[in-house]
Amino acid sequence: MAKIKFTAGRVADFLCEPGKSQSFLWDKDAPGLGLRVTAKGAKSYIFQAKLKGQAIRITIGDPDTWPMEAPTDGKGKPTGKGARQEARRLKTLIDEGHDPRQVKADGLAAKQDARDAKQAEKTAMQARQVRESITLGDVWPEYVADRAPQWSELHHRDHIRIIQPGGTQRTRSPKLTDPGPLASLAGVRLVDLTMERIEAWAKVEAKSRPTRARLALRLLKACLFWCATHKDYAGISKANAAQSKRARESLGKPKVKKYDVLGREQLPAWFAAVRQIGNPVVSAYLQGLLLTGARREELAKLKWEDVDFRWKHLRLDDKVEDFRMVPLTPYVAELLAALPRRSEWVFSSPTAASGHLTEPSIAHRKACTVAGLDVSLHGLRRSFATLSEWIETPGGIAAQIQGHQPQGVRETNYIFRPLDLLRLWHVKIESWMLEQAGIDFVPGAHALRAVTAA
Repeated sequence: MAKIKFTAGRVADFLCEPGKSQSFLWDKDAPGLGLRVTAKGAKSYIFQAKLKGQAIRITIGDPDTWPMEAPTDGKGKPTGKGARQEARRLKTLIDEGHDPRQVKADGLAAKQDARDAKQAEKTAMQARQVRESITLGDVWPEYVADRAPQWSELHHRDHIRIIQPGGTQRTRSPKLTDPGPLASLAGVRLVDLTMERIEAWAKVEAKSRPTRARLALRLLKACLFWCATHKDYAGISKANAAQSKRARESLGKPKVKKYDVLGREQLPAWFAAVRQIGNPVVSAYLQGLLLTGARREELAKLKWEDVDFRWKHLRLDDKVEDFRMVPLTPYVAELLAALPRRSEWVFSSPTAASGHLTEPSIAHRKACTVAGLDVSLHGLRRSFATLSEWIETPGGIAAQIQGHQPQGVRETNYIFRPLDLLRLWHVKIESWMLEQAGIDFVPGAHALRAVTAA
């Protein structure tokens, strides 16, 4: 295979031999460097050599883009690539036992891996920035939607109100709603929701509404624990941020409401005011709360199918168990029998979205104002437990009627009270309360009239 020294002129003048598809010209100075030209005039530098006894041929590039010699700067240092330098490099690789094609493939793969790694890092950084931009207000609705099936309606409503921005028109008042205790934290990023941030929040909230803020802190703590186990939020939220001892100290301890209860001497005034409420559903509901000792939501969700007038019992949704059976006492039975059957709910409300009473506390507060009393709806539940002591009702009886968990080994494992036994005492409790209230009630007479106590 004849070789000549490549020059620019020889490279430019070299043509394909007639009748052949391609012709080759080989360089004398760079071993393995050749020039290939096709019948159509396309030219390219090539490199040819033997590797492990096998001939290999590698295309270097077009002479128009690959100069014969690599260009240099003023100091003789190469500033680019040349065909001869590339041929010598390929020859060196073969002499070292490397396949230039594999070396090139490995190099391209390494570059691609580097690009992929850089892109992955960029993507991860963007994802991290997006994750870290998530605020408490972004997460809260998702948290509520996920956990709501396990909550009571009241607990669900607490979660909605605790973070509401406020400023909306109240349903029964010209005043606008106030922002919830967590509203000021709604715009804070989860990553910034630290113990220090929550401690500062607690100091502010403690000045105006410590009770609501204590509830907010408990709800926030549960939400952050949920975030810590969520696939999208784990790692950006601090699960223990709401467990700050300083925050709890700022908000103080809840005070036991010893005086949120009706006394025996207050029963006449309370019954008189409540029975004068224009809405018979609300009036019956409030009296039912006191006379059954039930939780407000348990009684509000009572359905007609859960009332058995024949066997005298009520089926109430229970906070501890799925439900519990309680006696239907004579006076309460007369109250329920007189109510309109407008829907499935016993204490129905055409204006409420749920179909049943949701805000009876407004009417109750007005009635208490008329009676000169100050007792909450939950205070009526406390009143049942307290007033039942006057007739020496066994503590376990009243607790079972109210749906409290059994206390102690004996109550839990050895005592089972049938409904008839509960009814015996429950009727006594109701009769005593009505007597103290000055209400002359004759079961089955379908008439309730107030009398003046002698």
